[in-house]
Amino acid sequence: MNIKNTTIAFLLLLSIPLFSQEVAESKGIVVIENNLSYLDSIKKTFVNDEMASCVDSLWMKELTNLDLYNDITNDIENINIDEKVDYELPTELLKSRLEAMNAKSPFRIEYNESLENVIRSFLKYRKKSFEKLMAISDYYFPMFEEAFAKKNVPLEIKYLAVVESALNPRAVSRVGATGLWQFMYQTGKQYNLKIDSYIDERSDPLKATAAAAQYMSNMYGIFGDWELVLASYNSGPGNVSKAIRRSGGKQNYWNIRKNLPKETQGYVPAFLATMYLYEYHNEHGIRPDKALVQRFETDTILMKKQMSFKQVSDLLDVPVTQLQLLNPSYKLNVIPFYGDENHYLRLPKEKIALFTSNEDRIYAYVQHELDGREKPFQNSRAIVSKEENTDGRTQTITHTITKYYKVKRGDNLGNIADKYDVAVTDLKKWNKLRSNTISYGKSLKIISTESIVKVMKKEPEVAPISRETILENQRIASMKLKIKKEVKSDSLSPNNTSFYVVQKGDNLNVIAEKNNVSIADIKEWNHLSASTIQPGKSLQVSATIVEETKEEVVAITPEPAALKDINYTVLKGDNLSIISRKFGTAIADLKEWNNLSNQNIAVGSSLIVAKNEVAITTDNATASSFKKKDNYSKASVNKAIDYYVQKGDSLYSISKKYPGVSVSDLKKWNDIRTEGIKPGMKLKING
Repeated sequence: MNIKNTTIAFLLLLSIPLFSQEVAESKGIVVIENNLSYLDSIKKTFVNDEMASCVDSLWMKELTNLDLYNDITNDIENINIDEKVDYELPTELLKSRLEAMNAKSPFRIEYNESLENVIRSFLKYRKKSFEKLMAISDYYFPMFEEAFAKKNVPLEIKYLAVVESALNPRAVSRVGATGLWQFMYQTGKQYNLKIDSYIDERSDPLKATAAAAQYMSNMYGIFGDWELVLASYNSGPGNVSKAIRRSGGKQNYWNIRKNLPKETQGYVPAFLATMYLYEYHNEHGIRPDKALVQRFETDTILMKKQMSFKQVSDLLDVPVTQLQLLNPSYKLNVIPFYGDENHYLRLPKEKIALFTSNEDRIYAYVQHELDGREKPFQNSRAIVSKEENTDGRTQTITHTITKYYKVKRGDNLGNIADKYDVAVTDLKKWNKLRSNTISYGKSLKIISTESIVKVMKKEPEVAPISRETILENQRIASMKLKIKKEVKSDSLSPNNTSFYVVQKGDNLNVIAEKNNVSIADIKEWNHLSASTIQPGKSLQVSATIVEETKEEVVAITPEPAALKDINYTVLKGDNLSIISRKFGTAIADLKEWNNLSNQNIAVGSSLIVAKNEVAITTDNATASSFKKKDNYSKASVNKAIDYYVQKGDSLYSISKKYPGVSVSDLKKWNDIRTEGIKPGMKLKING
C-alpha cells in the first residue's frame, strides 16, 4: 500500500511541470526569456576573431604602479655617493668592466670611488627592482633608440629614462615634472608638447622621446660633453654654467660635481651605475622578468567619437591598467574628440581587429550611454524604450542607482571619479563638497545610471495531448492569471536590502567599516537614537531600491478559483531545513507563517508550508500536492561553480576556461571593479 501511494505521489510530482508548461503554451502567455544588460546585448553581436591574449592583467598593473618610481627617485636624492657600501665586488674587476664599457661608448666612463659606491648600493638594495625594470625596458628601449638615432644622440641615453622615471610614463615629481623624461611644464611647451585638460604629451612615449632627443642634441651643441648634457638635463644649463665658473673653468663633470645641486651630484653616477647593471646583469645574478608585451605587438586606431577607458575596457575586455600603459598621455582616462585634431587609441594587435570589425556597434553603445546621461534642465528617474523584434518584444530600461564609496588612504576625488566613470564636479555636487579635500573614512554618494534589456518571448500554441490535460487546463483557465514582469538590476548594484546580525564586540563604527557605509546611514536606516547596540540584533546595512512591477491580465472569468494556505503534518525525522527543501520555502517564511520563535517542531503538528497556492488535492500537503516556486527549481539547475585563482591567472585566462563566459561576466558575478586578482581568491562561475 505504501509503495502504491509513493508511486502515485511521484507521478503526480512529475506531471506538475508538464501541466504548467502546457497551460502556458495553450494560452500563449508572454514569459520572460532572459534579461541582458545593454553592454552584454551589444557584445553578443560582435564579430570576434578568436586570438589568445598575450597580456597578463596583473603584470600590466605592475607597470602602472608608481612604487618603483618613488623608490628609485628617493635613492638618487638621498644616496651618499662618498659612503662605502659592503658588497662583494672586486675593485679591479669593476675597473676592467668600466674600461670595456668606455671603449664602446661616447661617454667618458672612468673608475672612481663614488661611482663604485653607487654601483655597490644598487647591487645590494635594488636587484629586484632592476629585474622588473629590464622587463619594462623591452617595450620602451626600441622606441628610444629609434628617436636618438635620428638626432645622432648616443643610444646609451636610453638608460636615463630609468633614472628619471623608472620607465613609468605617468610619473609626476613633487615639482611637477611629468612623464618618462620628466619634462617641466614650460620645457614641454618649449618643445611643442601639447598640454591641456584632456591630454599631456609629456606622458606620450613617442612625442616626449623625440623632444628629449632634440633637447640632448641642443645641449651638446652648447657644452660639447655628454656628462655635462646629462647634468644640464637634471638641473638646467644655467646651474651647470655656474658650476663651471665656480670650479675655475673646469669642464669635466667629476671636477665640477661639488658645485652642482645636491640631487645632480648623484645623478650622473646613478646613470652610469644603471648602464653598468644592464651591461653586466647576468654576471651579478639579475634575472630580468619576462616582458609579456612588445611595442611591435600593438597598433593604433583613429578615434571618431570621444570614449572613456572604462567603455573600451567593458567592450573589448582590455584591462584599464593596460589602456593606461599604452595610452599614458590621456590624463582623464578619456580619448577626446575635438574635430579639428586627430586622436589615436593604442591597443594590442589582437584587439585591433575586434574594434575595426565592430566599429559601428561600439560607437552606437557610446552614443547610448551618452544619451542616458542626465541633461541640463532634465530630471527623469527612469527612461523606458521599446523595440520590436521578430521573436517577441524587447525593452531597454535605464535606472538611476545610488552607491556609496568609503574613502581609503591615498584616495582623491580624481581617482574615485575615474573608478566610477563620473565627473569630479558631480562628486562634489552629490556630496555637498566645497573643496577637493576629502577625509579618510568618509562615505561618498555616487549616482549612476544602468541600462537593462528585457527580451519577452511569446510561446506558440500547442494542442492538448489528453482528456485529463484538457480538463486540468479548463479548471486553471477559470482563474484570473497575472504575470509579474520583474526588472533585474546589474549585480554590481544593491538591488535589495542587506542585513547584518550584530556580533559580540561589534559597535557601529566596526559595522560601518565592514559594509562600506557611514554610521549616520546605519542610524537612519534602523531608527537608532543612540550608538549602543545589542549582540544578536539585525541591522539594515544598505539602501533599499524598490523595483517597479507591471501586471498584465491574460485571461479573466467570472469565478476565479480560491487560493489557499497549504498545511503539512510533521513526520518523524523532519526538521525545518528538510521541510524547507521539500517544499521550496525559505526557513524564515516557515517560522513567520507558523509563529515559531526557534527551529523546534513537534511530530504530528501542522505547519503552513505555502501561502495563497492552488491546492490540487487537499489542504494537507505532501511534496507533490502544490506548485513549487520557480526560483527554487531554477536555483537547483543553475548551480554556481567555485574557482580558486592560481598563480599566473588573469580574468581573461579564467574566462577562456569556461565556454560562453566573458571577463565582464566574471566581474559581475564576483563584484569585481578592477582587474586585480590574487592567487587563492575564490571566484564564482555562473554566479
